Amino acid sequence: MPAPRAKSVSACDLSTRDTEAKQQAAKVVRRLKADYPDAECALVHRTPFQLLVATILSAQCTDVRVNLVTKELFRKYRKPADFATATLPEIEGAIRSTGFYRNKAKNIKACSTDLVEKHGGKVPKDLEALVALAGVGRKTANVVLGTAYGLPTGVVVDTHVGRLSRRLGLTRQKDAVKVEEELMQLLPKKGWIEFSHRMIHHGRQVCAARKPLCDKCSMKKFCPQIGI
Repeated sequence: MPAPRAKSVSACDLSTRDTEAKQQAAKVVRRLKADYPDAECALVHRTPFQLLVATILSAQCTDVRVNLVTKELFRKYRKPADFATATLPEIEGAIRSTGFYRNKAKNIKACSTDLVEKHGGKVPKDLEALVALAGVGRKTANVVLGTAYGLPTGVVVDTHVGRLSRRLGLTRQKDAVKVEEELMQLLPKKGWIEFSHRMIHHGRQVCAARKPLCDKCSMKKFCPQIGI
């Protein structure tokens, strides 16, 4: 007896899925805007360079801890040249409490040196130039370009954005790059920056990883609660 054929997915089915996903994304965007109209990046900074350093430090570390560290750090090291000329032990000692401090110190020093030698001490407004710097991946580059320069080069996908996007049915992907690709297709480009800030706030205040407050969530009526 021949094996049954796999059911093919028609173009109509795919189109319907895309339409439904975009409609769901629009609902999420409207609700987030209403709940968090003034949401901003939680990392305290005054310059694009400070934001770049703070974002590097935020890996595997809370924003609260990073802000405590950078409050003192930026008093001593204000420009790329300051980090470039500092020794690794000096930088390590100043950022130790953020975790993985040796690797972060090495990246910050190397990144700062490149900024001085290749970019005149300024943070470039270009995605490719940013990701070429030590310790700077696509997420960090999107944070800097979006928050510091207002350039929507992509959707920042951290653990909160990834988790909420899956729970809300916006994506099934687990890889951050693939999640970003799908979100960029679903969301209007002009809203990419604010979307990430608002999702992060919602993830911290309501939709936590272990104990989400679904009964208090304004998106309860249309959230499929995938994975909960």
